[in-house]
Amino acid sequence: MNVDNFKPAFVYMIYISSTPERVWDALTSAEFSRKYFSGLAVETELTTGGAFVVRMPDGSIHISGEVIECDPPRKLTITWNVNRPDLVEKLGVTLVTYEIEPAGEGTIRLTLMQAHERQLSDDILSGGRAGWPAILSSLKSLLETGAALVVKMEPLQRMLAALKKMGIEIP
Repeated sequence: MNVDNFKPAFVYMIYISSTPERVWDALTSAEFSRKYFSGLAVETELTTGGAFVVRMPDGSIHISGEVIECDPPRKLTITWNVNRPDLVEKLGVTLVTYEIEPAGEGTIRLTLMQAHERQLSDDILSGGRAGWPAILSSLKSLLETGAALVVKMEPLQRMLAALKKMGIEIP
């Protein structure tokens, strides 16, 4: 896989009153991620080539991937693929990069970039464009106040319709 061929779909930046180490732990720890990521547990083998998994609250695998770059506590790049071969086959591999940088005393800037190996429609990308801001905002709230946000997330109808049009069955 040549990551240079991936085209950025979107970039989000958020400023958090925290340390790079705490943000890194929040992004890579199952225990921490369950608190801000709707009960989903992020499990990361923090080495290039290591496994990346996001588990549903029942323990089943929802997202799987591989660590492409790991530079604690500054940068993590992973492949991020819904655990359905038909989706990966039709949509291609997704690449997610987190960059953590100091942005003032006691403040960091967290940048999330999502890129794809194939050109995807805005309708397909609408799910991530709605989901990432809610996830990152909940992460920020948890780190700054100790309480995550409760954001009701439902699949976007235009994304589901676009998947159906591609012949991808949605349970």
